Amino acid sequence: MAEKLEITELVKVFNKQKILHEVCFTVKEGEFLSILGPSGCGKTTILRILIGLIAATSGKITKDGIDITSAPPSKRNMGIVFQNYALFQNMSVLGNVEYALKFNKELKNKSRTIAENMIEHVGLSEHINKKPHKLSGGQQQRVAIARTLALNPEIILFDEPMSALDAATRLILRDEIKQIQKEFNSTMIYITHDQEEAFALSDRIMVMDNGTIQQLGTPEEIVTNPANLYVKEFVIDNLNRKIDSLVKFVKPGGDSDNKLMSSIWTKIQSLVKSVKPDKTKEGE
Repeated sequence: MAEKLEITELVKVFNKQKILHEVCFTVKEGEFLSILGPSGCGKTTILRILIGLIAATSGKITKDGIDITSAPPSKRNMGIVFQNYALFQNMSVLGNVEYALKFNKELKNKSRTIAENMIEHVGLSEHINKKPHKLSGGQQQRVAIARTLALNPEIILFDEPMSALDAATRLILRDEIKQIQKEFNSTMIYITHDQEEAFALSDRIMVMDNGTIQQLGTPEEIVTNPANLYVKEFVIDNLNRKIDSLVKFVKPGGDSDNKLMSSIWTKIQSLVKSVKPDKTKEGE
């Protein structure tokens, strides 16, 4: 895959405090890259610099070989999905999705058709005339995703879009986001503090702490060869704890030995094998 974005020596200083320390990485065309780290590590700052909401103190951002470091957000052809949905409460689902299209010279004349198609794509056609307060959190986030997709951005940025949702909704929406990426062949950059979420979605994961990149690699590379103690503790040890708790309660047998539990157990075994292969036989 060709490189879509190249970030070079990115630095951000707030109130004389260095938030980002010479951050360098690339994003490939059609790739799903997760930026994984705890609160305050600088991951959201990177996202806001990439889309142009804030300026870097120094460094360079190149998209398709063109320097966009100083370009306004409207010239970057990126979309962003926020954690808090950022919907207009006085507008319907259709109004929210269509809103930005009306200000686009190329898309204005077909804004209604595009909006309706995107709403159908995310499964909200029956809610098209509802206001946001009539929707669940998951449905509101689908509206936000449809609004972003409607503008056909080359790169979609996600700022912890599922942190406010319940566990069941997160799992469903996670699969939908991955399916959207495949259908639209989108380049996606996804901010999260959830290790399991990053592993489930990503082609590559960039692990951050204190404004620096600790490791950038595929999920397999990070599991098999953690770069340092921080990556081992923050990523692998946390995943192991989740696996141990799942194995304890979902082992097949007795009343729980049905098709659903067997399916869940198979998925857990697959996760166990990738993260802690020495434990696979113990659970069988």
